[in-house]
Amino acid sequence: MEIEFLISVLKENYDKNIAPSVTLISNLTKDPFSIFVSTLISLRTKDQVTIEASKKLFDEVKSFYDIKKIDEEKISQLIYPAGFYKTKAKRLKEIAEVIIREYNGELPSDMDSLLKLPGVGRKTANLVRILGFNLDGICVDTHVHRISNRLGLVKTKKPEETEFKLMESIEKKYWKSLNEYMVSYGQVVCKPISPHCTICELNTQCPKIDVTSRR
Repeated sequence: MEIEFLISVLKENYDKNIAPSVTLISNLTKDPFSIFVSTLISLRTKDQVTIEASKKLFDEVKSFYDIKKIDEEKISQLIYPAGFYKTKAKRLKEIAEVIIREYNGELPSDMDSLLKLPGVGRKTANLVRILGFNLDGICVDTHVHRISNRLGLVKTKKPEETEFKLMESIEKKYWKSLNEYMVSYGQVVCKPISPHCTICELNTQCPKIDVTSRR
């Protein structure tokens, strides 16, 4: 499948739908702190909940210094009902301590430093680097991993493998937008179970790898 055609179809669908929550937040602010915190809140949490929880938290905190000062229980209350809200509140406190101690309160932009922060994986690090610092990268979540394998772009078992394989096969100019496009497509058309293949413009070219039922 030609990458240019794939991107055009994904973009057309993306333009018709609501962007992922962290993207919506990043459109309002390019502040790496806000994008980073929203990304942590968004893990295993629906988009609308992420947006509402982030707004409540940002009414109280504007920096990692503010997070250090605020009580962990208060953070939990503010980001509820985000998934694993108590664990995320604890993580935010731990991360604030590290960033204040080692980076003078400023979120680092390099991958190695981000991955050293408590509870931060490549997905979160890449999304923050892309949206918060305008750096190149491919953020691979469950949608990107699933769709890339389903289309035969990669043959991988883990998201991290998918990230590096996609970086080898896709031009850098498409890296930043790939996550947003595939997340949107995965939520509306190429769903995990019984994807809407009949309305998919990629239908005739898609090998539908591991698709057992479809609509």
